[in-house]
Amino acid sequence: MDVIHSAKTLIGHALRPFHAGGEKLASNDQQISRAGGIEDFLDVESVVFEADAPIPRKYSGEGENVSPPLRWSGIPAGAKELVLICEDPDAPKAEPYIHWVLYGLSAQQTSLPEGIPATESLAMLGGFRQGRNSAGKIGYTGPMPPIGHGVHRYHFQLFALFEATGLSNHPDRDELIDAMSGHVLALGDLVGTYERT
Repeated sequence: MDVIHSAKTLIGHALRPFHAGGEKLASNDQQISRAGGIEDFLDVESVVFEADAPIPRKYSGEGENVSPPLRWSGIPAGAKELVLICEDPDAPKAEPYIHWVLYGLSAQQTSLPEGIPATESLAMLGGFRQGRNSAGKIGYTGPMPPIGHGVHRYHFQLFALFEATGLSNHPDRDELIDAMSGHVLALGDLVGTYERT
């Protein structure tokens, strides 16, 4: 077991120079930032971790792998839909690792409870829907970076749209960005961290 852990740690250390990069986050996508005319910023927070602070193990792939509770404020008048995308730009990949995709959130909604079920549609929570994460699954998957790769940042990005996406299937992050293009009124970004040692 120690040999396997040591080998994984060595691989993680070797991969440290490689990461997708913050410029590839959804909130920095040129389709959104250039065409969206973003004027307002939203305040996004969680009661289980502070901004730029560690996400508790419970919400990681090593723990219970349940989504953390979130809340927000500052939704501008004229917003028709909210979209949430959680991604890790520090993943040793060409693109950020997508941990969560939600869309169709009501503009009147101001929070999400802990432990959103991994189902496509959530009628009991206002009818919003979930898309596919980088594992190809519906719903949330928690932080689980390579051992020894260092601290990873997890961006919970909330977008307020002045026009609904109109999506009804389970899109991935890129399909959702296409649907949001030119329709973003405001955005917010809560960053949590996680490291496996």
